[in-house]
Amino acid sequence: MKSEHVALAKASILLASAPEPVVQSVLEEARIRQFPRGGTIFLQGERASAIYIVAEGWIKLYRIAPNGAEAVVGVFTNGESFGEAVAFRSDTYPVAAEAVTDCTLIRIEADSFLRQIRNNPEVAISILSATFTHLHSLVAQVEQLKARTGAQRVAEFLLELAPCPAGACEVTLPYDKVLIAGRLGMKPESLSRAFARLKEQGVTIRQNIARIEDLETLRNYTEEDPAMAWAR
Repeated sequence: MKSEHVALAKASILLASAPEPVVQSVLEEARIRQFPRGGTIFLQGERASAIYIVAEGWIKLYRIAPNGAEAVVGVFTNGESFGEAVAFRSDTYPVAAEAVTDCTLIRIEADSFLRQIRNNPEVAISILSATFTHLHSLVAQVEQLKARTGAQRVAEFLLELAPCPAGACEVTLPYDKVLIAGRLGMKPESLSRAFARLKEQGVTIRQNIARIEDLETLRNYTEEDPAMAWAR
């Protein structure tokens, strides 16, 4: 692997708390995999045998409902890992993974990591850290769906991506609006209405660029009572 890939993997939640000798051993057996946009990384129901860390690009995890509808479960980018829990149980993937953009992934074989855990139980802490992060993310998604309007969820999404600490800011939308809608539990037409509502909060959308007049104004909007937000 390139030195930048090794550094990124070491800084990931999966490996950050693991002892250095363990990290070195795991990464010696890791492999770089590249996928084009739209490429399938694994399918729902496929036997889980590896963990992935995103080195470059974006990937999505999704499920196909019995009626054929796609439900986006998560979206991951640089330094984030996925597939840990099921890989260690030799279970099947409950979701499918697809490259949203051209992407580079670090593939770690589950057997390799399990050997390290057997030899050094302290390594299990890193797995718990990664699992907790995923759980926290899912809880946050449920909270958004239950306690935020569509426009507030979009505002939170923009704030997460904002590269600026305060003031005016430009945010580049990392993937297409259909996927953004799915990620936020919305239909594409609902996303368009949400963007229209955010104009009152100083947000304008031009293709894949969101211009925000003031981050603090948008942050205050996300924290409003949903009843107040709906009234706007």
